[in-house]
Amino acid sequence: MSDYPKMITPVNSVEPVPRRIRAFLNNEVVLDTTAARYVWEWPYYPQYYVPIADVRRDLLVAEGAHHSSRGPVEVYGLRVKDVHRPHAARLLTDSSVHGLSDTVRFEWAALDAWFEEDERVFVHPRNPYARVDAVRSTRRLRIELDGVVLAESSSPVMVFETGLPTRYYLNRTEVNFAHLISSDTITECPYKGTTSAYWSVRIGETVYPDLAWCYDFPTRALSPIAGLVAFYNEKVDIVLDGQPLGRPSTHFA
Repeated sequence: MSDYPKMITPVNSVEPVPRRIRAFLNNEVVLDTTAARYVWEWPYYPQYYVPIADVRRDLLVAEGAHHSSRGPVEVYGLRVKDVHRPHAARLLTDSSVHGLSDTVRFEWAALDAWFEEDERVFVHPRNPYARVDAVRSTRRLRIELDGVVLAESSSPVMVFETGLPTRYYLNRTEVNFAHLISSDTITECPYKGTTSAYWSVRIGETVYPDLAWCYDFPTRALSPIAGLVAFYNEKVDIVLDGQPLGRPSTHFA
């Protein structure tokens, strides 16, 4: 049995999006809608399906058609001035799924920026059924690798995110930076924002890439983790209140 809650939304669920959704390419608004639909193509998070009436059709470049499990699909690229993004959008013209006819599903990376209301969202839509809580704690925490202590803390901030193992964020003064090497890696999270630093770990002659990260400027909801350092539970050994924790298989920062 897992020690953290799993996602519960079934694949192919459809729900209304109560937020205004906008997306931009090359500084042009490609879509602006208050009538999007959440569609769960897999359990962890949904995609936006946007009414074609709320999309700039003059920016779409026809690329062909095919049939999907949800109905007939027209495939489009996007062209805004000198920027062309092929295979950017799929228009469901007559869907067998209620509420999805004449809606467009965009590839997230085909747009330069997405917004929910006036807040930018990264990587994918936020799951309305997922919670992400940053909670202060006084539990004793030790992080090791190959028998070497990388960090110890009695004041971690625990981040509880639906569907993911608990992440432990520590003060930088509690981390043994003698074993950490700065990395150029940058990742983004819909709930926490964009990382400001990554570190690999060197133990003897062995380097383990990208084991730790931090968010200097997280989203407002995750402000307690600002400037703190976390390690991938999947790649290090964690001892909490004297009890070793097993390594989970999930791998998201």
